[in-house]
Amino acid sequence: MILAAGQGTRVRPLTKQTPKPMIPILGKPVLEYIIEELARYGIKEIMINVAYNHWKIENYFGDGHRWGVQIGYAYEGVREHGEIVPRPLGSAGGMRRIQDFSGFFDDTTLVLCGDAIIDLDIHAALFEHKTKGAIASVVTLEVPEDQVKNYGIVVADKSGKVTSFQEKPAPQEALSRLASTGIYIFEPAVLDLVPQGKEFDIGSQLFPLLVEKDLPFYAQNRFFNWIDIGRVSDYWSVCQQVLRGEVAQMQMPGKEVRPGVWVGLNTKIDWDSVSIDGPVYIGSSVEVEPGVKIVGPAWIGHGSLLRKNSQVVRSVLFEYTRLNENTVFDEVVASPAYVVNRQGQTTYIGDESTYLRWGDARA
Repeated sequence: MILAAGQGTRVRPLTKQTPKPMIPILGKPVLEYIIEELARYGIKEIMINVAYNHWKIENYFGDGHRWGVQIGYAYEGVREHGEIVPRPLGSAGGMRRIQDFSGFFDDTTLVLCGDAIIDLDIHAALFEHKTKGAIASVVTLEVPEDQVKNYGIVVADKSGKVTSFQEKPAPQEALSRLASTGIYIFEPAVLDLVPQGKEFDIGSQLFPLLVEKDLPFYAQNRFFNWIDIGRVSDYWSVCQQVLRGEVAQMQMPGKEVRPGVWVGLNTKIDWDSVSIDGPVYIGSSVEVEPGVKIVGPAWIGHGSLLRKNSQVVRSVLFEYTRLNENTVFDEVVASPAYVVNRQGQTTYIGDESTYLRWGDARA
């Protein structure tokens, strides 16, 4: 089960018209990396709950045959005043709805959030879950003390049995440094605890209920790559990591034409008059005019246009972004409609208070 029904409000404007799981890393949606990882471990039956902009997920992935899996979708919404309106039922409520509809969760089920890239040893996690006789398991990752304030913190005894939770505690108040990664393993009996037809959340409602009933609920402390995109600043940081080649199994697309510089098809670049310091990817049909400077790690999405003497420094440009002459994009995420700096502050096109000049390369 992949949870993909949320709005992604904390990473707006990136999610204004795009479901959070469809945010691209190296030009590929986060959700695609997750599906590829599941397929590698032989997990072939995947349900995805969807709501906001659901068709963008459904149209891209279809029935899943391109990845060698079967994908089903569960839309969560209602009809109001003649219109279909998204209304997610919460992470646990969405699962209960599927179970009531078809009994899909008739065996041990792996549940993942659709907005994080992982390389978890799934077989090892399932083995530990079965060995402990768990009804539910949460996969955790130890985070630095100063980072506990960003996560749901899991408190467990020496055997790993969960005893309590803390939601984004202050570092001095944290009873643990084990952060919930949004990766869960459930037995079918867990869903009997979820009320029918109601919004119900896994972390804030189901887990405390499991603890209250003293059921065999365990935390697994594992070391693995967990690339979480909780905020815009996380997205910027992740892109920097990936472009530097620090994340396994995420290879730069295109052709490496110079050390650390990759390009797609049909690019127009005045190589003699531009300065490019990799790692940099320049997408297909991008035009880079004379005098441009690009300092990596940087990603220039397809169809973009960098005018004379403009600069892109450690930034991500989505497709069809035009950077006007002499304008500098420094540590930002940009599209034709907005620019977000690494702290998450957004400037929209037409804002007269900004010195930035950019727009749509198609115009």
